[in-house]
Amino acid sequence: MMVKDKVAIVTGAGRGIGRAIALLMAEHGAKVVVCDYGVSVNGSEPSSGPAEAVVKEIKEKGGEAIAIADDVSNFEAGRRIVQAALDTFGRLDCLVQVAGILRERMIFNMAEDEWDDVIRVHLKGHFNLMKFATGIMRQQGSGSIITFTSVAGLEGSPGQPNYCAAKAGIVGLTCSTALAMSKYNVTVNCIAPSAITRMTGRLAGPAAQAMTDAGEPEDIAPLVVFLCSEQARHVTGQVYTAEGYKIAIWSHPREIRTVSNHERWTPERIAEIFENQLGQDELSRFKRLDIPLPGRATSEFGN
Repeated sequence: MMVKDKVAIVTGAGRGIGRAIALLMAEHGAKVVVCDYGVSVNGSEPSSGPAEAVVKEIKEKGGEAIAIADDVSNFEAGRRIVQAALDTFGRLDCLVQVAGILRERMIFNMAEDEWDDVIRVHLKGHFNLMKFATGIMRQQGSGSIITFTSVAGLEGSPGQPNYCAAKAGIVGLTCSTALAMSKYNVTVNCIAPSAITRMTGRLAGPAAQAMTDAGEPEDIAPLVVFLCSEQARHVTGQVYTAEGYKIAIWSHPREIRTVSNHERWTPERIAEIFENQLGQDELSRFKRLDIPLPGRATSEFGN
């Protein structure tokens, strides 16, 4: 058993990817805090039913688990969820954060609350639990944190500016926390999953097209279990993709071309050297989704 006797919090664990992770963590010996607010994809209609159902599955197979139906986007909920793990199991070894919602809209049509709600659940929700979990793990001198980004956060998605911004922010939060917690023997890694879930089932257009190679939620869980195990104690600050039977590692942003001048740059001088010496690192989704670059196709808004 890869995580025997470890105590794990899994958010968004009532359905989909979170549920698959909670079940596999329990199968490998973890005691699981199944946290799920039980809401619909857009964040409405909370229910304790999904979390309780997963706990029932775990217990029927001989595992240990408790259910918590709490809102990860609430700061005090972060404290309550972490405290529940301590009160019930005495420690906290793993924090896996899957919970999220969607509010799709093009940037020029997006309402303020649609932006705020997605940022609050995904990005602030990650912070709320990590704030309290890192304090405990620092005292213990050990722990594993798994954050969840998205390929949309790494490459963009035209109809999900709120979701992309939140998921990109989670990568930054992961890197910062990995650096801060390394000396306390705490690892922090990020996964960009690709799986068919109720969230992806409502996507349309380019976002749906990007999911053509997606696998099942159960394809994501093994990587999480490994990263929470003692075999991965040296792995931190990384971003991985899990998609079907494929696992990949992403590079961190870094300079790919540099140009220096003997004096302060002028706009005219930049224009002279730009195409041949600097250029672009084109987002891969432009080609994958057949989106033309500005100025290379006739626009309906052009003259």
